[in-house]
Amino acid sequence: MRRFFPMPTRLAWKVWQRNRDVFFKTYLVNFLPPFVEPVLYLLALGYGLGLFVGEIDGVPYVSFIAPALLAISMMNSSFFECTYSSFVRMYYQKAYDAMVATPLSIEDVIAGELLWGATRSLIYTTAMLVVLIAFGVVALPSSLLVIPFSFLAGLLFSGIAMCFTAISPSIDTLNYPAFLFITPMFLFSGTFFPLSVLPGPIQVFAMAILPLAQVVTVSRSFTLASVSLPLFLYSIAWIAVVCTVLFFVSIYLMRRRLVV
Repeated sequence: MRRFFPMPTRLAWKVWQRNRDVFFKTYLVNFLPPFVEPVLYLLALGYGLGLFVGEIDGVPYVSFIAPALLAISMMNSSFFECTYSSFVRMYYQKAYDAMVATPLSIEDVIAGELLWGATRSLIYTTAMLVVLIAFGVVALPSSLLVIPFSFLAGLLFSGIAMCFTAISPSIDTLNYPAFLFITPMFLFSGTFFPLSVLPGPIQVFAMAILPLAQVVTVSRSFTLASVSLPLFLYSIAWIAVVCTVLFFVSIYLMRRRLVV
């Protein structure tokens, strides 16, 4: 009987290495967005809109949105890697078929994909953090803790993404989670304005359901060097638990799709 939670092996890192090698073959294209994107957001929103907003909870608006930019980068880099890119490797390039013809199992392939998605989150966050430090909008040295945290956050969004990939009949249907799930989170997770301005039920919903709200909370705690310990611990625990569950659920769903 097939196990509900199939376990990958250390060979999953071979898949990670394969994706890493492909990534660095086009490093100029891949490294450009995380350096340019924060500059555009900081200039347009932080320093542009920020002139009218002023401060939020005693924090300059540009410093308020800086951790949100990091959190959004963690989400986008890992989510789109494990949706569109993974779907292309699976369906069009037939890379999964080629890999499972080797000693790699399906579990190893999917786990390697998830780990690579988390790694892309770490790479993009690190690059973006360099820009934010150069602009002087994050606190040091506490903001450096965002780097290891970005791997965990990336693994969370990679698991979510892989679940959508597993149930999407075509690459076009991946637009649904992108627009109906990712975009609302982008706007209503305490990114560009605090959750406290929203109605109470929406605040509760965001902190109970939306992954980005948890990631923004932790990122803001690090970059502003201001921690609400109960909220911080809740967000970390929420991310760790959901990330663990989704890691195995996504592997199961992908195995069910690929094994016929």
